[in-house]
Amino acid sequence: MKTTDLTLIEKAKASALEVLLHNAKGRHGLPRTAGWGYHEPYTRDLMISMLGIAVSDNQLLMDSMRKTLLKLAENQTERGHIPSLVDVAGDRGASDTTPLFLLAVGIFRQVTKDSSFLEAAVGKAFTWMAYQSPSDDYLIAQQPTSDWRDEQWVMGYGLYVNTLAYACLRLFEHDAHADAMRAAMSHFTVTGDVKHRHVHEGLVVKHKPYYALWSYKLYSSERFDLLGNSLAILSGMAPPTRTDEIVSWVEAECERLRQTGDLVGELPPNFFPYIQPADKDWRERYARYNLPGDYHNGGIWPFIAGFYVAALVAAKRFKLAEEKLLALTKLNTPVRTDKPLAFGFNEWIKAQDGRPMGQDWQTWSAAMYLYAAKCVETRKTPFLDVLRTQQ
Repeated sequence: MKTTDLTLIEKAKASALEVLLHNAKGRHGLPRTAGWGYHEPYTRDLMISMLGIAVSDNQLLMDSMRKTLLKLAENQTERGHIPSLVDVAGDRGASDTTPLFLLAVGIFRQVTKDSSFLEAAVGKAFTWMAYQSPSDDYLIAQQPTSDWRDEQWVMGYGLYVNTLAYACLRLFEHDAHADAMRAAMSHFTVTGDVKHRHVHEGLVVKHKPYYALWSYKLYSSERFDLLGNSLAILSGMAPPTRTDEIVSWVEAECERLRQTGDLVGELPPNFFPYIQPADKDWRERYARYNLPGDYHNGGIWPFIAGFYVAALVAAKRFKLAEEKLLALTKLNTPVRTDKPLAFGFNEWIKAQDGRPMGQDWQTWSAAMYLYAAKCVETRKTPFLDVLRTQQ
């Protein structure tokens, strides 16, 4: 990498740390989700940010995360569910907050060497997760718009939530359960009109290397979920051969999107092919909030791009990871607000023209940049390498 590129990356890292320190104090002394737009402590954003905070070597940020995790445990429901807002116990219904809480606690334990931190809350969270399986088996199900995509329908066995659950099982060494879950997820997705009793739902797509967005009985979506597939690689759910094939497929498909004018820049959208108004899975509300190439329907999300860079490192595609980190550095530069900022670390970017469309100084955008940079520098995926070595 050129010296000028390395200098730019170092500047972006310093700016990302500045964002996290600025956002460390918000409502009720808890971290805020974005510098100015979101003062609320959203659970999923902050739990994902644990990865970047954990590699920052900043004690103030770790103390802030400890306070956040303790407050979540305090507001955990009797059955073990983690609320969507850290400081509002009654804000419930998310499918991903509980496994994200487990992931963050597991990483926090690794950093602090406190192996019993929040032991009771962890046990309750795993109990809650076990009861999310309609078949009382291994795959867990969700309601539409209940994960991080509050404007997009993911039904039944969603890839993202199940890869999160799988990662947590590995992280806490529930390996027998993880093995069974991996086997269940590896069944072919059913797309025909007849449901045979001997065929089980799974998330493997026939004739394609990646995992499906979701599947449930007769129904499924084979659209590509970048976050879910990146987590499949990072967690070791995807074996090495499939991992390499997923990466090659993503790069080839993104080049096709560029040729058709549906993508600018070097980073993949969070989701593709985009849902179009004439498609069966289009919903009326998308016309206002989720247009093709926007938001959850194909927007470029810097925090997810950070996961993709980390997945490239896990796949040992180191040169490509360096290229994508530099692209992510440039993606995080544009500023939407009128404040004099060196880097915007915006929430999401429009795929077709590269314009920042969300809030600047987004906590998880900054945190996942720090994590991605650390992965590229060390050629490791801190705290997640263990998930792939114990299989």
